[in-house]
Amino acid sequence: MRHLISGAAGFIGSHLCDRLLADGGEVVALDNLITGSRENLRHLENHPRFRFAECDVAKSVQADGKFDHVWHLASLASPKFYLMYPIETLESGSTATRNMLEVAHRDNARFLITSTSECYGDPLEHPQVETYWGNVNCVGERSCYDESKRYAEAMTMAFHRKHGVRTNIARIFNTYGPKMALNDGRVVPAFIDQALRGEALTIFGDGSQTRSFCFVSDLVDGLVRLANSEERFPVNLGNPVEMSISEFAERIQRLMGTNSPIVYKNLPSDDPKQRKPDIGKAARVLGWAPKVDLETGLGETVAYFKTKVG
Repeated sequence: MRHLISGAAGFIGSHLCDRLLADGGEVVALDNLITGSRENLRHLENHPRFRFAECDVAKSVQADGKFDHVWHLASLASPKFYLMYPIETLESGSTATRNMLEVAHRDNARFLITSTSECYGDPLEHPQVETYWGNVNCVGERSCYDESKRYAEAMTMAFHRKHGVRTNIARIFNTYGPKMALNDGRVVPAFIDQALRGEALTIFGDGSQTRSFCFVSDLVDGLVRLANSEERFPVNLGNPVEMSISEFAERIQRLMGTNSPIVYKNLPSDDPKQRKPDIGKAARVLGWAPKVDLETGLGETVAYFKTKVG
């Protein structure tokens, strides 16, 4: 199988490259490196079935030959970066999605897009199930990301309905693991980085907001299962074990044996108060459920970050 992956030098994209190569596939990896890192793919440079090209798929898709699977992961998923690059974020969901879909249509290939739990906004239903339409501020600060993904889902379904493209939509909930960028502003690398440096752990808001954390190997397994399924409508992929941010900070303190205090700052606008996926559909349709518990996953993640913090 020949795979085309956008956002391949990112956190999840680089793990997906590893998985598809391990499964015997050929991978053409694309990334404009606005947030991705060549270092995430360094170990694949001499792999005979791997090729990397630096390009912006919102402008053009620079890849030759015919593909069996097209994966659109290019996205600025961290609030720190999508607030810094709002227009590029919107383009990754709009123009870039269209360009990658055109390749899938041309080659009669399967197409998977990584969408997000942010499609649910600050949810009024809990846990979040795929049939919930969400509570999103379409002109708020976070709208560049939320609406880019909602548009991308609509574009994906339009190509399926009009052109018969075999599409899949993954709504990803909080995912963590090795290869995350220390500076991306999300809670897992932020807390671990602060603990390793002996700094205070920063919580935005009062810490009562909840999240659920899925280890990256579980997430990638879900993506592969979804990409080989006949399910065309969105599927939640995440870990349903929910905890407050305060509880998570205390977990990091215990795991890392740190005396770093916890400090509180103002909560950003439109920050979701609750996040917990209903993964019943993934279980029924894909036979999927996360396997890696938080202690094990965090242990691997901390070990990775220790190699990055001098």
